[in-house]
Amino acid sequence: MNVRRIFIAASIMVLGATGTAAYFWLPALWSLVIVGPLIIMGITDMLQNKHTIKKNFPLIGRLRYVLESIRPEIMQYFVETDTEGRPINRQYRSLIYQRSKKTTDTVPFGTQMNVYSAGYEWLDHSMYAKGEKEINDKPRITVGGPDCKQPYFASLLNISAMSFGSLSKNAIMALNKGAKKGRFAHNTGEGSISPYHLKFGGDLIWQIGTGYFGCRNEEGEFDAEKFVEKATLKNVKMIEIKLSQGAKPGHGGILPASKNTEEIALIRGVKPHTSVHSPPSHSVFSNATGLMNFIQLLREKSGGKPIGFKLCVGKKQEFIDLCKAMISSGIKPDFIAVDGGEGGTGAAPIEFSNSLGMPLRDAVAFVYDTLVGYDLKKDIKIIASGKVFSGFHIARILALGADMVSSARAMMMAVGCIQALKCNDNHCPVGVATQNAALMKGLNVDNKAKRVTNFHDETLRSCSELAGAAGITNLVDLERKHINRRVSMNAVLKYDEIFPYIEKGSLLK
Repeated sequence: MNVRRIFIAASIMVLGATGTAAYFWLPALWSLVIVGPLIIMGITDMLQNKHTIKKNFPLIGRLRYVLESIRPEIMQYFVETDTEGRPINRQYRSLIYQRSKKTTDTVPFGTQMNVYSAGYEWLDHSMYAKGEKEINDKPRITVGGPDCKQPYFASLLNISAMSFGSLSKNAIMALNKGAKKGRFAHNTGEGSISPYHLKFGGDLIWQIGTGYFGCRNEEGEFDAEKFVEKATLKNVKMIEIKLSQGAKPGHGGILPASKNTEEIALIRGVKPHTSVHSPPSHSVFSNATGLMNFIQLLREKSGGKPIGFKLCVGKKQEFIDLCKAMISSGIKPDFIAVDGGEGGTGAAPIEFSNSLGMPLRDAVAFVYDTLVGYDLKKDIKIIASGKVFSGFHIARILALGADMVSSARAMMMAVGCIQALKCNDNHCPVGVATQNAALMKGLNVDNKAKRVTNFHDETLRSCSELAGAAGITNLVDLERKHINRRVSMNAVLKYDEIFPYIEKGSLLK
């Protein structure tokens, strides 16, 4: 019995001692769960040789990379003013969101613009302004020259080129459904026509780039039979040959491997999970006459639909050569889409994005004047694309000579883009410019389609109201004389002084 009692007493003492030890050691062990990884990271930093700042300041040096990764968000939300953000400032981002949601789009307490700084622009108003009933808030333009058998009655504002691949299927469907409801056109971009472009039956402008996606053979060359299959679709209203784009003129499009899924590769006719770089120029033609012949071929194969081309203006002489080829061949495009060097929604090398291509306003004025000088403008419509966010932006570019406008980034924002600047790495947090199913599932097609329609309608209404304030009942009557630009503190010029008109047919002499 005594032995038993001694054993029990000893056991209790051992367990008590163990429990006491555990009481003191348990917090220390749990702290290693947090501190341990930090110690390992610090040792890793000291041993690595790729980053000097992490080697010299283990663990703490990592904070620099954390701050750098969230710098765009800090700048956008806490540092930039409403008018100085880039590429699209807070003022215009808010305007797009407000109009797409049909919420209050007025501003209090006057303009935030410095109206005495060089570059400030305004529209001349009239004492005899036109009322709402006197102006057309949904103007339309007929696109199609004398050789066109199926002219298109187009809205003044349309969706600019953005491919399925660059954008998610949900974004494409939202854009197309919005275009269908609002009766305006949706440019496919050079990535061909996907099932998501066709699902809701919205009008399409089919863009054909240098990669001939959707109408190419296995070698990447143009295939006329595949072209006919898509060109004759009911939804396809116009066909656009892309010569160059504002984001990267002379470079060709880029589809990162992370976005090139099996589905996208099948639609484009390329190998999946590889980076797809479109050639910088077309293989079907190599001169102005060749382009005119290609236009004629597409017109015949499409059944006479409007055929045009898109370019970011570079060498002026090359565009002049195009005009001469139109005259000598008798073949004219039905429209010319002019993309400004400031354009771009996706991936582009910074040198191309920043330092190549003529800005939109200069380009539109040049294209218009050259067509007038060769007496070609009467048969050709000009579509302008590049940073078109507001009614004034539309009025300004129409005054310079455009007949219609198209917008890409504003339409992306109507769909939900927050300018996260993740378009090129497949990590768009709102599911617009990504092929990540987990990210795109949050983009509700029906809801965003309504916003696309709202933005289109409200922006055109605003533009028409501006024209009415200037005493103009029809937007096509806007001229360069209606727009003013401050060029210095005490000097103001009208657009017809900055961009003087040219006499019709004068270049034929």
